[in-house]
Amino acid sequence: MKSNNKKVAIITGAAGGIGSATSLIFAKHKYKVVLVDINKEGLMKLSHLLEREYDAECLVCHGDLQDLNFAKTIVAQSNEKWGRIDVLVNNAVWRTVETMRTISLENWEKTIRTNLTAPAFLARYVAEEMEAKGLSGVIINISSVMARNAAGYSPAYIAAKGGIDSLTFELAALYGPRGIRVVAISPGNIETPLSSDYTDDKGNDISAEVKDYVSDKTPLGRAGQPEEIASVCYWIASEEASFITGTSILVDGGFLGNFNSYKIKKDQFPGEF
Repeated sequence: MKSNNKKVAIITGAAGGIGSATSLIFAKHKYKVVLVDINKEGLMKLSHLLEREYDAECLVCHGDLQDLNFAKTIVAQSNEKWGRIDVLVNNAVWRTVETMRTISLENWEKTIRTNLTAPAFLARYVAEEMEAKGLSGVIINISSVMARNAAGYSPAYIAAKGGIDSLTFELAALYGPRGIRVVAISPGNIETPLSSDYTDDKGNDISAEVKDYVSDKTPLGRAGQPEEIASVCYWIASEEASFITGTSILVDGGFLGNFNSYKIKKDQFPGEF
């Protein structure tokens, strides 16, 4: 184990989207980063980018978070390499687009295990190390606006994200007295591969149509970018957010608080919207 004064962040689902952007911002601010994903090629590309652009120190952990032994290995390797863990970002995700009428037990269980069980136990393993070292660490759980605004076609994902919010409150209550903060972030419509896999019943890609609809219901009139969620992750991990724990922060461009689309508003009140 090497001595280390720089902080260490573990980021799951690091190979793309929000995870990649989050890895970039932590590396830019001189964190040592543990990059976790099932996509080995994506991890290696990201690691090389961070080393080249920011002279970052990276630990690549390739594996499937359904395997809780892999989750233990991530923590053990991080601790062995750098002797500390300061931040965990539970970002990895897996889901299918299908209703409760058709979802298989296999898809249900894989979704719950990846999106809820793995983050819960990875948080536990990380918190154990934080407590052992006396570190006031931060655990960030990436939730979703869909936990509170469901569409009817991704039941296991919705259940897992609702569970992530509740788990955040539970872990914040448990670990808060040890100085460990636990916060959920609930993104709205973000431009990632996960927002580009919608099809109709004939298999035609309707992702653009879905994105246009959601953007038209978003007061800021657009999708968010992964970097905008990454910035919130970094801020939550900073001392500037030192009194924030046990809550879920919406980053959705106003989507959840808006009742209807702007097309309807403009039809009702021409010139006012």
